[in-house]
Amino acid sequence: MQSGSEKRIDIARLQADIAAAGIEVLSAHCAADRVRLQYSPQDIVKFGEHNTLKKAIASSEALYRFFAQIGAQMKHKEGSKQ
Repeated sequence: MQSGSEKRIDIARLQADIAAAGIEVLSAHCAADRVRLQYSPQDIVKFGEHNTLKKAIASSEALYRFFAQIGAQMKHKEGSKQ
């Protein structure tokens, strides 16, 4: 993938995609909170479908890595402004 300085991007499209992703992440967070508040981790492991849980965990880990990378870039950019 090329960085923003190497190719032109549609900024309006980027901002719309980020907004849409933010809403979807918030929705997933709400769904996970409903499960978390209703069931114990032990019950989830015991009765949940392991394939579904593994996929959810993998997706969550990938999202964490992605947003951690974005957060690090933001901190770097903010640090260079000072």
